[in-house]
Amino acid sequence: MNKQRVYIETYGCQMNVADTEIVKGILSRSGYSFTENAELADVILINTCAIREHAEERIYGRLGAFRTIKKHNPDLVVGILGCMAERLRKQLIEEEQVVDLVAGPDEYRRLPELIDTALVGEKGIAVRLSKTETYDDIEPYREDGISAWIAVMRGCDKFCTFCVVPFTRGRERSRPLMSIVDEVKELTRRGFKEVNLLGQNVNSYRDGEYDFADLLAAVAKVDPTMRVRFITSHPQDFSDKLIHTIAEYENICNYIHLPIQSGSNRILELMNRTYTVEHYLERVETARKIIPGVSFSTDIIAGFPTETEEDHQMTLEILRKVRFDGAFMFKYSPRERTKAFEMGDDIPDEVKTQRLNEIIELQQKISYEINQDLIGKVVEVLIEGFSKKSKDFYMGRTDTNKIVILPKEDLEIGDYCVAKIIRANSATLFAEKAEKLERSNRITKYAEV
Repeated sequence: MNKQRVYIETYGCQMNVADTEIVKGILSRSGYSFTENAELADVILINTCAIREHAEERIYGRLGAFRTIKKHNPDLVVGILGCMAERLRKQLIEEEQVVDLVAGPDEYRRLPELIDTALVGEKGIAVRLSKTETYDDIEPYREDGISAWIAVMRGCDKFCTFCVVPFTRGRERSRPLMSIVDEVKELTRRGFKEVNLLGQNVNSYRDGEYDFADLLAAVAKVDPTMRVRFITSHPQDFSDKLIHTIAEYENICNYIHLPIQSGSNRILELMNRTYTVEHYLERVETARKIIPGVSFSTDIIAGFPTETEEDHQMTLEILRKVRFDGAFMFKYSPRERTKAFEMGDDIPDEVKTQRLNEIIELQQKISYEINQDLIGKVVEVLIEGFSKKSKDFYMGRTDTNKIVILPKEDLEIGDYCVAKIIRANSATLFAEKAEKLERSNRITKYAEV
């Protein structure tokens, strides 16, 4: 068996994290081992993101570091995987002499072959998009842990004008429902406490007669003490059936990431988002009526082409109306091959920055106010690891995806506990001594469907 050591760095979204586990599963079956030290590796792979320009700039910076390693180890194979690989394949191979292979998101099965080709001095490119590839038969390589990520579908059919995903990850295709359920059963057997279902738009999941709400219910029934999360939802497809399913199962977390992108209907139309602000607000209102205590987060893009000050003010107004618990907020970044790229990038960077800062400032104020209302309340927390600042404290998350810092006394990583919040800022809750919950005592309601 092959004893070569592989070092992998992963950038971008959680879909890339899940893809790295698939890559490791494929390479592990071919006899490769893994190292956390790039200087000890025979093969270095970078799993990339192409959503924003800054993400790509970081990758080019890392290639400089790997070029230095390769000078001391000429036999080292360096490969680029993922969305950036598909988008910039020619440039990476021809201009970045350090790169030996490029593999797009649908070509990971060929990695052992591509590495073998690179080892004999030939460049390898495999970036074909597939209409069928879901890696359903590949067992992801996962270390034991608390949370696991499962890609339930790949690709996207929405074609938002700012997004490269349909061009780098292809069209939508879903994994079979029972295959996903079997994977969740194995995860609960191994002691995982939380599963996250992933898709560029999970609401579009379809396996024959089963939709995403059916999948969510089936996963929730595997183990009623395992938390179930999902990301990302599209407002157009965020159905009443899905909302009722979230409300019905106690172990489906009351947290929904629902990107709005802009508060202006004119900008939403230019983005090809296929919903209006009014529809979005109705969906949020409906979810809040049906799911007690539900929390929402969102995505916001500042400075989309032709965005006026009036459009920007509409976005700020959406933040005030919805009062999101959190948001991912970015300046618009033009991406080649997208429709928005053809519109031109007519908003000056200083204006984008100013608008983004106003969005961030308002959202932080809202998040702070929401979290202040939790002081004195008791919340359930799943402990995920140590606090970044002190080994005397743990970090965990609530059902609504809020980070909680709490003392570690009488608790262990992976425990569920209840804790009283004593202070909070815009990003974090702080709790006093927590009480461990036995798994059998967690669930107060659980319905068979």
